[in-house]
Amino acid sequence: MLRWGILGTARIARERLVPAIQASNNGTLAAIGSRSQTSADAFAKTYGIPHAFPTYDDLLNSDEVDAVYIPLPTADHIAWTLKAIAAGKHVLCEKPIALHASQIDDVIKARDASGLVVAEAFMVTYHPQWLKVRELIQSGVIGKLRHIQGSFAYHLIDPDNMRNKVEQGGGALLDIGVYPTVTSRFVTGKEPIKAWAQVERDPNFDTDIFANCNLDFDGFGVSFYVSTQLAGRQHMVFHGDQGYIDVNAPFNAEAYGAANVELFDQGRSSSQSWRFSSELQYTHQVEAFGQKVAGDDVELFTLEQSIANQSAIDALFASGESGAWEKV
Repeated sequence: MLRWGILGTARIARERLVPAIQASNNGTLAAIGSRSQTSADAFAKTYGIPHAFPTYDDLLNSDEVDAVYIPLPTADHIAWTLKAIAAGKHVLCEKPIALHASQIDDVIKARDASGLVVAEAFMVTYHPQWLKVRELIQSGVIGKLRHIQGSFAYHLIDPDNMRNKVEQGGGALLDIGVYPTVTSRFVTGKEPIKAWAQVERDPNFDTDIFANCNLDFDGFGVSFYVSTQLAGRQHMVFHGDQGYIDVNAPFNAEAYGAANVELFDQGRSSSQSWRFSSELQYTHQVEAFGQKVAGDDVELFTLEQSIANQSAIDALFASGESGAWEKV
């Protein structure tokens, strides 16, 4: 059983990773680290965690922990990932792992020197929903893929939330623009060539609150919009010349409806559909990570893939500034 520790008591840790680790068949939640003993003790008592540490460093120095999950603000991800590697811990870091693709190079060097397992937490790449979409795309059932269309929006105006703090890595592209980008790359196995975006920033927060994005791949395009100040919505469509695939609630099914995949032929005269549990993707991610640590030959989202994904986001930001297409 892989012994997990969590750095911080963020909402995603409470609501997603704690239950995922506790439900996994190869992991146990051994420790929580917080910024005070009182906070750590309260969290540990609530979730039945045996060890509570008053600082993140104390957790990293503990012999009771094999691997850590890092749900800290985005701006802190690289520093704490490197500290965890230096402490000899395997690392699953919440997405996005970096503010810029170039920052990930140091993590790859540290990973390679240590021999540890280090990954960015793109849970969607472990969800059976997305594995099915990849299978359908690569089977050619919709013919030649010509266009991918996506959206991801929520409404959040709390000034104290890190998603509205630019210095902590807040904003729409870093928080949720990564999802249409990563899923398009994941199911096609291809990389974007250039990017174009219109980006609108909040006058008070200075975070990007709306982005209209385009990624140009070889043979097909991707268009999507993301926002932190629109009514909640998420959807993905993969359109080919012989049919299309409609992906409902593609990222957070429990909040946006059932995780459905529907396949339509070109005339909508016939269709097939698949429905998947929305509760599994975080547990699948934790279990795959544990299998990798144990030496099993399993597919993880690699840091090299993290660089590719973040490079696309970097290019979208650059285009938002320049107004021109930017090379990825």
